[in-house]
Amino acid sequence: MEIRKVVIIGSGTMGSGIAAQVANAGLQVNLLDLPSINGNKNEISEKAKERILKSRPPLLFEKNKINLIFAGNIDDDFNLVKDADWVVEAVVERIDIKHNIYKKIEEVRKKDSIISSNTSTIPLKILSKKMSEEMKKNFCITHFFNPVRYMGLLEVVTEPITNKEKINTLKSFCDEKLGKGVIICKDTPGFLGNRVGVYAMQVAMKEAIKMGLTVEEADAIFGRPMGIPKTGVFGLYDLIGLDLMADVLKSFLKELPKEDPFHEVAQENPLVNKLIQEGYTGRKGLGGFYRMKKIKNQKILEAINLNSGNYKLAKKVDLGIGDQMNLIKLINIKGKFGSYARTVITKITEYASSLIPNVTENKNNIDEAMRLGFNWSIGPFEMLQIINNEKKSIEIKQNYLNKSLTTLRRIKNNSNFLSRKNSSSKLYYNNVKKYNIVEFTTKANVLNSDSMEMLKFATDNNLIIINDALQFSAGVNLNYVMEFTKNKEWNKIEKFIYDFQLICKTLKYCPKPVISAPSGLAIGGGFEVVVQSNFVVSHTNVVLGLVETLVGLIPAGGGCKEMLWRWIQSKESINDPNFAPLKVFDLIGYAKTANSPNEALPQKFLLEKDKIVINRDRLLHESEKLLEEIGDKFKIPKEPVFKLPGESVRDKMYEKLENLYKNKKILDHGFEVGKQLAFVLSGGNTNIHKELSEDDLYALELEAFMNLIQMPKTQERIKYTLETGKPLVN
Repeated sequence: MEIRKVVIIGSGTMGSGIAAQVANAGLQVNLLDLPSINGNKNEISEKAKERILKSRPPLLFEKNKINLIFAGNIDDDFNLVKDADWVVEAVVERIDIKHNIYKKIEEVRKKDSIISSNTSTIPLKILSKKMSEEMKKNFCITHFFNPVRYMGLLEVVTEPITNKEKINTLKSFCDEKLGKGVIICKDTPGFLGNRVGVYAMQVAMKEAIKMGLTVEEADAIFGRPMGIPKTGVFGLYDLIGLDLMADVLKSFLKELPKEDPFHEVAQENPLVNKLIQEGYTGRKGLGGFYRMKKIKNQKILEAINLNSGNYKLAKKVDLGIGDQMNLIKLINIKGKFGSYARTVITKITEYASSLIPNVTENKNNIDEAMRLGFNWSIGPFEMLQIINNEKKSIEIKQNYLNKSLTTLRRIKNNSNFLSRKNSSSKLYYNNVKKYNIVEFTTKANVLNSDSMEMLKFATDNNLIIINDALQFSAGVNLNYVMEFTKNKEWNKIEKFIYDFQLICKTLKYCPKPVISAPSGLAIGGGFEVVVQSNFVVSHTNVVLGLVETLVGLIPAGGGCKEMLWRWIQSKESINDPNFAPLKVFDLIGYAKTANSPNEALPQKFLLEKDKIVINRDRLLHESEKLLEEIGDKFKIPKEPVFKLPGESVRDKMYEKLENLYKNKKILDHGFEVGKQLAFVLSGGNTNIHKELSEDDLYALELEAFMNLIQMPKTQERIKYTLETGKPLVN
């Protein structure tokens, strides 16, 4: 059986999110909801399509995917169910409504179709209670996490009666077509991800209150140093919504037996109740444990006092161990910080252990559920291994995947593959398939001298550049650059950028093929690594682009040069030498980014020859396959020769800048950055008859970069962005 036709009943947040991901996979999907009584009977599902189009971050890879979603209603269009291979029920969490839907489905469905519910609260045995034996065999829960496009976890809940062949078909489809990490779960409350994740949040909150920690202190500990996203516990509460969390807890307390330790941490919290009553439901409301307050037209972040309920200025907490994961240093901090970390980790691991074997027989499933569903770097059992410093070989990870599939995590778990490491990167050598892997290991995988050294060292073999972290690379390390600006050590900055150019050129002209496999952010210098690799195998959830102008700089690692060359080869440039420089001037000047490969292709951030992979777990596998396809056929690229218009096109760029300045779209420094960019993209002091080499373009980039980095207003921009994460307009 192959899944080709999908019907989703219920167009709320989850139903529309699932529909969008099916459309992303290139399949037609029918999205049905109740008929509207206001004339247009499809109004409810059509409005869901409008929400999908407006969603931020975007649920669709590109907007025209919306045309694959048919909006209908369950009165006029329920007959579509009879041809569906997979029917997903995603209506409100009321069992009577669900049972009525299942009855209607059973009357028209074809017998081999798969039926599933997206519920997160109602047990499978209750859902299937009134079904025939035949439909029960083909029924399961498919619990997607929100937002569907970005969250990797899909929990599939089955009963002993469930047809295993059908589940395997569904699992393969959701893995390969929808990009999900599919974990099979038993029919227990909260399944795996929410059962452990919500418990962990409650423990972290309860122990913070008990030990007298501030919300900022708790989030600093129960955050990156623990391998947990920087939102921590209180920030995550605000993100989810205090009211929604309260409902989730009530559901758990109702479903779980009284002896379950969950009851100890999930009782009503008076402060949370008070906040909800006053409209402080989190980010969607007036605020929550944190709130933004305007003082003299400036936004100030405040945090609540857990005892008094009053807000105060939020303070940044420095634990003295950095903000990357380091469990050993974390639990050994003296005083209440270390004590808090030890207590929280102990309680989480003990609770996770108590779920074996009744909830799942496999510890790795719990670890993976926390990785895929809550973006933890490691799961509770992996935490325990690190703390206990176990020397025995670690269990093969990612048991939800086919054992023959090569993934970066599986490579990393085998110490035989680790060939070299430094403070910023690691090199793995696959001695079976004969290729190198470079993984960046800094915060947001920013690039520094150590990263470059590792890339250079790795080019002695076929090379795949890939990362296990959320980001491929957020660019060159600006903190590193700013350290030199303090002492006006311009020659050191110039050498750093020049060395980066040399590394990028080495990647491009290496005698062995270089593949970049980006996921997450690949911007600035990170994008320059990608764009100068020979091949790209890109995850669908990727952000690509050159954003240096936002911090008062221009791309100087070959980004300007490479984008120019790509657009010079376009058909529009054949008779118009101004076309490519002006096009790239807009792309880089406006710091345009693409939020998917589909958006990247029209901008030439990616090329038609580049591969696209919807499941991040398969990036390395697909890169391996590409190396096999290339084999001995690889040829070193021919170096380009540029003919650029010089002053004539630069004048057109200046006209654009003057209009933007006149309309106050840019200010003084924006104008200056634009002028420097224009000089590079026009070819400097050249004309259309003069040939420029790739090195000439690199030199122009470096000169402009050095001009800008020495300007106080660029330094103001960089400092502001490093402190706030936002661009400064000056």
